[in-house]
Formats: sequence, C-alpha cells, structure tokens
Amino acid sequence: MKAKQVFFSVLLFGTAGLLLFMYLQAWIEEHHTGKIEKKRDQKGVSVTTGKIQKQITNQNSEVHMPEDLKKKGGDLLNLGSPTRVLRKNSHSQRENRAYRSTEAHQGAKIEVFQKPIQMDWPLVTQPLNKSLVQGNKWKKADATQEKRRSFLHEFCKKYGRVNDPKFNLFHIVSRIYVEDKHKILYCEVPKAGCSNWKRILMVLNGLASSAYNISHDTVHYGKHLKTLDSFDIKGVHMRLNTYTKAVFVRDPMERLVSAFRDKFEHPNSYYHPVFGKAIIKKYRPNASAEALNNGSGVKFKEFAYYLLDAHRPVGMDIHWERVSKLCYPCLINYDFVGKFETLGEDANYFLQLIGAPKELTFPNFKDRHSSDERTNAHVVRQYLKDLSTAERQLIYDFYHLDYLMFNYTTPHL
Repeated sequence: MKAKQVFFSVLLFGTAGLLLFMYLQAWIEEHHTGKIEKKRDQKGVSVTTGKIQKQITNQNSEVHMPEDLKKKGGDLLNLGSPTRVLRKNSHSQRENRAYRSTEAHQGAKIEVFQKPIQMDWPLVTQPLNKSLVQGNKWKKADATQEKRRSFLHEFCKKYGRVNDPKFNLFHIVSRIYVEDKHKILYCEVPKAGCSNWKRILMVLNGLASSAYNISHDTVHYGKHLKTLDSFDIKGVHMRLNTYTKAVFVRDPMERLVSAFRDKFEHPNSYYHPVFGKAIIKKYRPNASAEALNNGSGVKFKEFAYYLLDAHRPVGMDIHWERVSKLCYPCLINYDFVGKFETLGEDANYFLQLIGAPKELTFPNFKDRHSSDERTNAHVVRQYLKDLSTAERQLIYDFYHLDYLMFNYTTPHL
C-alpha cells in the first residue's frame, strides 16, 4: 500500500473515531442530566402514580396515549422546567414571547454570573401606600387585598424553596411590564385579563387616550410597552425595590380551558400549525391527512395528554404555563394580588392606589371572540367531562402550586 493511501486511511479512521467519541459524550451528558432532573422533579409529587396510571391506561378512549407514557407513569408528573420552543418566523415571535432568547443580554448575563448583584430573595413586601385612595367604598377591597398578601407571604415563608433563586435575573423578570410614570410593575399572566391591563398601562404611559380604542394587535404586537428585562441590572434592581408590583391570577382550571378554547377552537395561524399538528400526530391514532396537515380540531383530551407529557412533542406556552413559573411570586413578593374572579373591583382599587386619572377605569369587554360565552366554572365542567377522574387529578397536580399559593379551592375532581 502506498504511503499516500495509508495516510488517507489513517485520517479517515481518525475522523470517524473522533465523531463517534463526540456523539457518545453528548449522549452520556444528555442522559445523565435527564436522570438528575427527573429525580429532582419527582421529589415533590404526592400522587400514587401507579394507581392513577393504571386507571388511565384502562380507559377506552379515542385519544392515543403513547407507549412511553404508559410505561413511565411518573413522567406524566414531571413538573420540571418548561421546554423552550424555537421560533423561526416573525409571527410566532410576536404571538408568544414566553421564553425569549437572552442573547440580547449576553453582556448583562455575564455580569449576572461574574458580578452578581446583591438581590435579597425574596424581595421585601412594602406596605401599600393608601394615601391616594378616596372615600370608604374601597374598604372591602382593601381588606381582601391584605388577606391575599398575607396568605401569599405566609405560604412563601413556609414553602420558601418553591422557586429557585439560581435562575437568571433577566428570566425571572421577563414577564413584568414597566410603567415608569406611576411606578408600576405588572406581571403578565395570559388569560387573566392581561390584554386589558396592557391597555391600561398604555393609557397611563400617555400612549393612548382611552383603553377602549386600542386594538388587540396593537396591545400584543405593537411593542409599545417595556418589560423589566429590557433595563440594565441597576435599573431592574431599583424598580423591583421601589415600584408597586402587581400580579393578577385566575383559577388554574378556568385559565387552562380558556386558553384551549381561544387557541384551538378558533382559526389560528400559529397555534394550529405549531402546536396542533404536533399534538394530533402524537396523541391521535389514525389521524386524517387533513388534520395532520393543518393541525386544526385538537380535542381537549389530546391537549391534556400533551400538557401532562414530560416528553412533549412541542414545548410549553405562556398561555397555560403555571403562574409560579411566569411571575415567581415567592421571589418577587408582589405588593398587590388581584384575581380574575373579582377583576373589576381589584383593578379599579389598584388604579386608586397608584393615583391614576379619575376618569380611567378598567375595561370589562371581552378582547376576542366576544360572542362566545366566557369561560366559567360551568363551562370548565363541560370540558372536564371528557377526562377521567385520574386525568383530572393529574392536571390539578400540574397546577397544585398555583392552587395553593393563591388560595384557590381544590376543584371537585
């Protein structure tokens, strides 16, 4: 054999060996990390998964539970960190900014880890300044607010490790909108009045004269409002410690059903092709070519399997992500806790607290699909009928922190 042939043979085998080594190293790291994450995530689960999984797999249903879910019941209860979804087109970037890339903050990120700012987690809750509240009509709302703040504070003091303070600072505050004039920080929880809250912030910012004249697209895609992660570390720290921090929440089951109805029961050029197609492909046996092609017609039962699957075919979304992972209530310590169930009273009381113009009141119109019945307890029961008791229990377990920290009544499963 000529020297040249020997040289190329050695080079070829060497390259192949290097590629094999890199593949094995990546495989080992991935599986090792996965096992660690799985063990950590399963520690807090109190449900007997064996019995529940047995009931689920014995169900006679049109919906297909993949074999890997049947075999690994515990994976259904994996409540670990949400999977990030890669967005490639401009519409998807506008539609969902839940887990944005932090590349824009690369310099700041390095600063966070190399020169960590002294953030005392959890942040201290400041007494509400009630000097701007006029009259006695807000006494009931004030008493309710104090109870909610106190309950959340006591819950977080008792279960203080429900949120991991090692998270990147910019990730923690990425859902918080800033209104500097009235010194407000509002954490956006989709399907809990967030569209109308953004309208209010735009009016307070002087960007609009009335909340009733702002379209849905302007609210969500106009980029008129700043989020807290757009500031430098000093700006984030100053605002967290001096501004009034508010979060508005909703019964988790109602919020979930509301999100499903909004995104999957109406034409949607983003959620159907991105989520619908993946859900139908994995959870519907013998799906038609049309359903696989356009992703329309997802059933609530299929959506539930997707939600509970530790190996989701597509990642999580802000519209059904848990509030504990959107707003970090046990780290931020919100000064005001509003609820969708008493949205009008809570929101207008908050506007009094921050000294909003007297003529500004919280809008009560339905942002989209106005002819549809609002998602309420009765509507939720109709959707839950499609699920077994065990499946409903698993959904409750998925949202159990939200139920507990905001003192929502456990649903009748």
